Amino acid sequence: MAEPTKPISRFPVPAPETLPTDIREVVDANTAKAGFTPNVFLAYAYKPEHFRAFFHYYETLMKGPSGLSRAEREMIVVAVSRINACTYCTVAHGAALRILSKDPYLADQISANYRLADLTPRQRVMLDFAVKVTERSAEIDQADFEILRGHGFSESDIWDIGAVAAFFGLSNRMANLADMKPNPEFYTMGRG
Repeated sequence: MAEPTKPISRFPVPAPETLPTDIREVVDANTAKAGFTPNVFLAYAYKPEHFRAFFHYYETLMKGPSGLSRAEREMIVVAVSRINACTYCTVAHGAALRILSKDPYLADQISANYRLADLTPRQRVMLDFAVKVTERSAEIDQADFEILRGHGFSESDIWDIGAVAAFFGLSNRMANLADMKPNPEFYTMGRG
């Protein structure tokens, strides 16, 4: 007998055909790109205005212009999501990191313990700062900026590291609140 399907969220998940046109277009575009519908899109569709705001900022942070590569941004997400014990984001963004970095091990290393992962010194200080934003943002001081600058990060890059970490503080907490389930497809993506 097949295992019963678990709900993807604690909150109501609207049927795709009931979504507002603009949201349906975003869901359909992402489904076409991934080959499946990532559960986060359907879970966030519960609140259309929140969906629009969340995904607009997500697109800006994760895919917009930045001195950080897309893979570096995904490293931040995986490290922060691990700190926040967010299964959905650790799994989903681990898949994205495996694909973008072309490294089948890096995401698993970062999600287990980024301090022991195969990182460059630049990547390590980036993740140290992202974790500090996540755990102890009130302790950030000029010395943190000097360390980052010493590894080639600009003011704009430092902002972006902090913004990605802070945004995923929100994202992780919402995913945990909703008990969002990662799609099974994420677990095997980018593994070879």
